[in-house]
Amino acid sequence: MHALRFQYSIPRYLFGKTLGRLFPSLHWKSGLSCLRFQNVDDPALPNDQWVKIRVTYGGICGSDMNLIYLHDSPSTSPFASFPFTIGHEAVGKISETGAAVTGLRIGDRVVVDPILSCAARGLPDPCEACRRGDDSICSRMVDGNVAPGLLIGACRDTGGSWSAYLVAHQSQVMKLPDEIDDLNGVMIEPFSCALHGVMRNRPRNEDTVLVVGAGTIGICVVAAIRALDIACNIVVLSKYDIQTRLALRYGADKVIPLCGKGHRSTYETAEALKARVLKPVIGPPVIVGGADIVFECVGNSHSVNDALRFAQSGGKVVLLGLAGILDRIDWTTVWLNELDVKGSFAYGTEEFHGRRMKTMEVAIELMKLGKVDLSPLVTHHFPLANYKEAFVTLVNKGKKACMKAVFEP
Repeated sequence: MHALRFQYSIPRYLFGKTLGRLFPSLHWKSGLSCLRFQNVDDPALPNDQWVKIRVTYGGICGSDMNLIYLHDSPSTSPFASFPFTIGHEAVGKISETGAAVTGLRIGDRVVVDPILSCAARGLPDPCEACRRGDDSICSRMVDGNVAPGLLIGACRDTGGSWSAYLVAHQSQVMKLPDEIDDLNGVMIEPFSCALHGVMRNRPRNEDTVLVVGAGTIGICVVAAIRALDIACNIVVLSKYDIQTRLALRYGADKVIPLCGKGHRSTYETAEALKARVLKPVIGPPVIVGGADIVFECVGNSHSVNDALRFAQSGGKVVLLGLAGILDRIDWTTVWLNELDVKGSFAYGTEEFHGRRMKTMEVAIELMKLGKVDLSPLVTHHFPLANYKEAFVTLVNKGKKACMKAVFEP
């Protein structure tokens, strides 16, 4: 089968970090980059508790693009094993089951929780995080009977969704009910990332919430808040017209188009948040007041600065945008306004209607109940062989009206 793989080597990495800054498309066009389109063997079942899945759709995540662009911090490299097939968002059908697998059959339509925590690694004594259901912050992601990797799509033993097949431990696999189509299925993983951030930092009905960024995760934050029947006021900062339309469709009360580095959007945002704008001696305007909770969904310097300055005194900033090594962040408001800055990674276990459920199970339940339909977010489909066209589309997502792109391996 063909697969898009990340093949690390020092020469490839240095090539990307130097010339890639001048010519970004070299990250996927050059044979010297870390991205390789290769013919590889199907991944084998690590043991009899695993299943093989034929991928129907493999989502292209912003974190995948950060990987290709070599924007990830080197601090994550111990939690990967090379070379690995990229792709952690997947919907597909089971094509093979291990002898000890229970409750799953060949032909079942499924989604995958890609986190490779203690259960998937065959560790009989789970770490403290896994015992309490916080699999995404498992402390043993380099141990066990599979190679190091935070998740499927960063582990050489599992394959990934940017290929025809991947393998997953039975504890990672959830069957899709008939009410949920494949397009919603491929959105369950990104929706669960947003849902986890919202459920762990649940707004009150009387709160004002600011969502910085209206890409897939930003829209999913809005959708999650409304699917949970939270009636708070939601203000969204948006970059493209398609993002604005979808933010309003999923329940935003106000959407403010971003205006580059200018101040017009600052004043509009402050007005929407009922905040004051003060002029410093030099530098960008200072905000007094702001949102009760800010969900930062981009992960760059500008978005993180906006998230911090638009949070009101005593407010909370939730970092969903997978920010890495960033320059020029002004942390003054964190201590001056005593902000609570909270990270959020992937998903875990949540309290939902009196039950303890995996975040992805909650997402499936909300879709099954008709509380959310995310299929309109999938705007572009590409055969895996057309990956260069896919990446060009994502780079020009405003002109292409692209929200979410998926591969059809």
